[in-house]
Amino acid sequence: MASPSRLDRFHQRHPWSHNDHYGPWVARQVAASGSEHVLDVGCGTGNLSALLSRRAATVTGLEPDPGTARAAAERFTGDPSVSILEAPFEERDTRRRWDAVTLVAVLHHLPLAPTLRELRDCLSPGGRLVVVGCYREAGPVDLLTSLSAALANPVMALVKHPARAAAPPPHMTAPTREPQETLSDIRAAAAQELPGARIRRRLFWRYTLVYDAPVGRGPA
Repeated sequence: MASPSRLDRFHQRHPWSHNDHYGPWVARQVAASGSEHVLDVGCGTGNLSALLSRRAATVTGLEPDPGTARAAAERFTGDPSVSILEAPFEERDTRRRWDAVTLVAVLHHLPLAPTLRELRDCLSPGGRLVVVGCYREAGPVDLLTSLSAALANPVMALVKHPARAAAPPPHMTAPTREPQETLSDIRAAAAQELPGARIRRRLFWRYTLVYDAPVGRGPA
């Protein structure tokens, strides 16, 4: 198998987004819940927000990076259903509740348990939280999954981006951070803060989490 550095160089020549790969899946989860008003946390340049806007009445995107937020806002100029706010998650309107909240490769940038608690409180009764996240590998199952991803990654790169690229696309230039929590850590925190959350290990170094708020719960 190729070394990590060779795989990195190959991926730079044929860039494709592991996060965008799961965008349609996220949009389907939101649509299946019947959500009308969606909060997209860490929306980047708006790729997921665009998918969500086809299935929801309104989408509010939060993006802390000024340049990226500006690019996203310009993308949706003239579309009243999508609002892009230059703000981190902690500066959201805490009085508002949404039918669905989405995060893709964002949660590992934030304190895990407190953020899960706040995400729970962002939901309207019956609302849905959909997360695609990154985790720290630990143990043989993680390593086996990583090996499978490393083997599949070049194939997907050639399928999704067969031509060589001179530079990565703008939506793939956001700052990255290595995840600190293992999947076991994430499951434990979710069990405490999001009872009933459904967590699955996924390919390409990701996991998914879906949580449905109780229909009849009162304010936290």
